[in-house]
Amino acid sequence: MASKKITAWDRVLIAREADRPTALDYIENIFDEFMELHGDRYFKDDKSIVCGLGNIGKQNYTIVAEQKGRNTKENIERNFGMPNPEAYRKALRFMKQAEKFGRPIVTFIDTKGAYPGLGAEERGQGEAIARNLMEMSDLEVPIIAIVIGEGSSGGALAIGVGDRVLMLENAVYSILSPEGYASILWKDSSRAEEAAEKMKLTAKDLLNLGVIDEVLKEPNGNAKTDVEKMSETMKKKIVSITKELQALDVNELVENRYQKFRKM
Repeated sequence: MASKKITAWDRVLIAREADRPTALDYIENIFDEFMELHGDRYFKDDKSIVCGLGNIGKQNYTIVAEQKGRNTKENIERNFGMPNPEAYRKALRFMKQAEKFGRPIVTFIDTKGAYPGLGAEERGQGEAIARNLMEMSDLEVPIIAIVIGEGSSGGALAIGVGDRVLMLENAVYSILSPEGYASILWKDSSRAEEAAEKMKLTAKDLLNLGVIDEVLKEPNGNAKTDVEKMSETMKKKIVSITKELQALDVNELVENRYQKFRKM
């Protein structure tokens, strides 16, 4: 009997599973050590984005990761993985630090989108996202971005300007959620499943469109079945891509990144 075809909507549901591995699960398994750093030096520390220093062997990295909670309490603490502007400013602070000290940057993308609340807008949500896009374009260190779950809207792209953009096979990456797309296009959020098919948001779709560079296969068809194996796959890619990017002249690195995103 032929196996059931996995639809785009199936991928969305898998990406949203409550027990899907989070950024911190991968950080724990990929890096030999990790030290979290806090605060944007403007407003407060927003826990929806985790920043810190890690290493694989002798190679040091700066890590920027969108973090969802594993239960209701954690989700409230992490604002359900939806960053406020101070989260993006924190991320930029440590990415600029990485540039100062010559550390490659690894970002983990997993968000429904930037937080749309009144306070976030008052504190400059749009400006914070736009500044990250601008600043990341010119950073003189390698940037590896990995979409591990949901990657929606500017909330994802704000830490997604990478020299290499990878996606797990069940991750999704799009301009907004399928529900949001359906609400705008058809005034009917219940048509989200139909919207998912039209949005070309799966890893395979985005690889074909040239938006991402590589799809990472998940063990047994779902990363949650073997976090260590999934982490090992990601670790090998991070190490090999880092060496490849470090071999480039800085001007070539930045220009290649700029041209990569200009084509989209």
